[in-house]
Amino acid sequence: MSTKDTAGVGSASAVGTALQNPEATMGLWRGDTGTLAEASRRVLLELLKGPYVSGAQNPGLWAALIADETAIRSRLHDLFLELVLDPVDEFAFTRKVDTHEIQAPSALRSERLTFLDTAMLLVLRQLLLAAPGESRVIVGQEEVYDLLSVYRDGDEATFKRNLNGSWSRMLNKVRVLHTVDDDRAQISPMIRFLVDEDRVRELTEVYRRIAGERVQARAAEQQEQDAQQTAEENA
Repeated sequence: MSTKDTAGVGSASAVGTALQNPEATMGLWRGDTGTLAEASRRVLLELLKGPYVSGAQNPGLWAALIADETAIRSRLHDLFLELVLDPVDEFAFTRKVDTHEIQAPSALRSERLTFLDTAMLLVLRQLLLAAPGESRVIVGQEEVYDLLSVYRDGDEATFKRNLNGSWSRMLNKVRVLHTVDDDRAQISPMIRFLVDEDRVRELTEVYRRIAGERVQARAAEQQEQDAQQTAEENA
């Protein structure tokens, strides 16, 4: 085959690709130089906004991600990010590339969590892992609050208000809870990947020590109040 013939085959191939996927060669607006299809751009944007893309919550975006995974991974690599994808539970998220070859800058904004937020995250993760094989793990708000009661510091009304704030952040910001009804929510399997095992062990040890100290402090405070009440009654 001559050079001229080869060039003709290449041109025919390019025309064929354009006919099959017009968005690959036509911009979405005047002056658009992007090469991704519209659906791929939308899922890429959602991945960058975070915290993750869920197939259960948005099957359209999930389908776009699976269909154009290679190109989306490439765009993320341009930003020093890698795509973490779970095809079983159908969720995906981005994180900074882990490499010793270069000093990769951080492109993601981290969500600042309070002490109680982190404690709730650990409790929810533990509840999820305690139910292996379950397709859905649903927890009650009061159940979670009871497990966190060991961390109470101060009056009960303030603690309850802080718990409500943490529950709301798990639903709306961190998005590891999905509302089932007024006081119950499903735990997202995504929670397994938010904190690695070494960090979980470290945090669990610290939080266990803090919980013990606060329980002892409340017990000592209660004993002091009981002693004072007894003294007043005997006076």
